[in-house]
Amino acid sequence: MQRRNFLKNSSAAAAGLVAAPLAISCTEENRSKMTSQNSGTIRPITICTWNFENATAKAWEVLKEGGSSLDAVQQGAMVEEADVTNQTVGIGGRPDRDGNVSLDACIMDKDGNCGAVLALQHIASPISVARKVMEETPHVMLAGKGAEKFAYEQGFKKTNLLTEKSKQEWLEWKKTSKYEPIINIENHDTIGILAIDQKGDISGACTTSGMGYKYAGRIGDSPIIGAGLFVDNEIGAATATGVGEEVVRTVGSFLIVELMRQGKSPQEACEEGVRRIMAKNKDRTDFQIGFIAINKNGETGGYCIQPGFSYRTYSKEGHEDNPSDSFLKA
Repeated sequence: MQRRNFLKNSSAAAAGLVAAPLAISCTEENRSKMTSQNSGTIRPITICTWNFENATAKAWEVLKEGGSSLDAVQQGAMVEEADVTNQTVGIGGRPDRDGNVSLDACIMDKDGNCGAVLALQHIASPISVARKVMEETPHVMLAGKGAEKFAYEQGFKKTNLLTEKSKQEWLEWKKTSKYEPIINIENHDTIGILAIDQKGDISGACTTSGMGYKYAGRIGDSPIIGAGLFVDNEIGAATATGVGEEVVRTVGSFLIVELMRQGKSPQEACEEGVRRIMAKNKDRTDFQIGFIAINKNGETGGYCIQPGFSYRTYSKEGHEDNPSDSFLKA
């Protein structure tokens, strides 16, 4: 099925809705400034939230063989979705307060095409279903039972996502049913992964099981294009992790890419993204958000609210875990 061409114009339309400082076009001066910030272009390269070294290793395996950035981010995300020891993504993810595991994911390619699934149950790889939504339907998002039905039609198998470990922890939680996210403890974290391939094309993916013991049907930022993930092949890409409600309120990943469009480095843009969130949450210290970003040159950055967040990069320069600086200090 042919996709609608309006998706290619979505970023331009969205830019017209933001405040005047973000509506500035990408001038040649700003492009030159961005290029001068990194004298050498790094490609291929991949970057992901947190220290998910198996994910970046898989993405790099695709990239070093000349594969596309879209395949790289999908394959990297799938590694974590299949890891039952990761209780924030895919199989083994923590359930909602009713005991059901529901998954969210989105993916975006170099042309601005994107797909997402929300509150998807019984399917082990939501990122792969999101890509099918992007490539096989005229839609961007499918949710709930509709997304599940579509997955079966595309050949995905029904899978029990609730592992015994996650089930027992949920039963223990039910004794108090107190919802209290713990900073940097993996009950609300996400893998967002970005890549630039040898051709210089950028793609991104984001996948999560959401907040542990959330209300059934709760959706955070992870499957929302512009919030949990945004890609602009002329400029760069960004993705987020943490308490998604606050990322949604600032359209965080889109904001960071637009700041890079104005000439900020990925690091500067991530820092400004966090500052925007904290400006709306003065004196609040009970939640974590982390952003990562990459620009067209392969320059990367990351920043968070609380100490403890890191992001991993893989390029010809090495495979590294990068501790992030934070808005609040230890």
